[in-house]
Amino acid sequence: MREYLVTVLLAAIITYLLTPLVRDLAIKAGAVTAIRSRDVHLEPTPRWGGLAMWLSMALTLVIVNYLPLVHKSFGSEATGIFLSGTFILLLGLLDDRFDLDPITKFAGQALAAGILLIYGVQILWLPINGITTLPTNIGQLLTILFVMVVINAINFVDGLDGLATGIVMICAASFFAFSYLLAVINGLNRAGAPSLITAVVIGLCLGFLPHNFHPAQIFMGDSGAMFLGLMVSASAITLTGQVDASAITEENGGSALLPLLLPFTVLAIPLLDFAMAILRRVKAGRSPFAADREHLHHRIMRFGLTQQRTTIVLYLWTAMFALPTVIAAFASIWIAILAGALIFLSSVWVIKSSKNVSVIK
Repeated sequence: MREYLVTVLLAAIITYLLTPLVRDLAIKAGAVTAIRSRDVHLEPTPRWGGLAMWLSMALTLVIVNYLPLVHKSFGSEATGIFLSGTFILLLGLLDDRFDLDPITKFAGQALAAGILLIYGVQILWLPINGITTLPTNIGQLLTILFVMVVINAINFVDGLDGLATGIVMICAASFFAFSYLLAVINGLNRAGAPSLITAVVIGLCLGFLPHNFHPAQIFMGDSGAMFLGLMVSASAITLTGQVDASAITEENGGSALLPLLLPFTVLAIPLLDFAMAILRRVKAGRSPFAADREHLHHRIMRFGLTQQRTTIVLYLWTAMFALPTVIAAFASIWIAILAGALIFLSSVWVIKSSKNVSVIK
């Protein structure tokens, strides 16, 4: 555990130090977000935050490769995730600068997922009529679809200063906790791609957030949103590979299947916002990717909440889904329910206290 904590801190420190340099580079390169009708920020803000994250990840991986335990996490899956992340970052940098069309971005996202497949990062089984090992082509198709959905869900939720950064950090922390505890309790190897990648992602978000929280000095841009989306989706897929599908029985099936349920509970807020946006726009006869001001964060702000408080509420809602799922895998279901209820009540308190402040003003 100590080596993974070192990994988190190292990634956080490097990201924090590199981000101002990348911000200056983005300004010089013209990668700056103009004010659009759907935006809530008031001043043009540089993008390319994803570049700072990628540079930090690369440097962190080079350094932690010398740690005895973490070194064992480097393998085919970790290599594939790094190369795929590099590809999606380059696509995002171009999009941040030149605003690529959706078809080009989708094609690039599919290619990035294809790189994962080459290195063995793939959905292998599903809980259908018990446990069904998927044919290779079906598993590959589902992998590509899952990666693309998560990438775009993270991109969609990136609408407030620090929102996507904090949500991804909570998601990565949940994946890391589940992955590490699963290895400890079942006597598995604690060094693996899921633990390594999620530890790095936690550090990247932790170091980037001080620059990205309101008022943001830099945005992660599509480069950061797509990069983090790919990291999280790849970690979720490799996490399912830690579970031996043949060992799942009716008695232990509930807890054993949690690796498959975890991505959907941990990513509940981005996926919900993504699904609602697609349905809303299609129903209105518009493109599914036509921007609007009806995202979850827009709706919450209409209750009179500031950007900061809206962001905190969505952090809490993310944790409300993520934390109980992790707890349920290793402790009593009642403890998980209690944890979720306490987090929900905290979000209610934030909303009500915001209304009281507005009334006083």
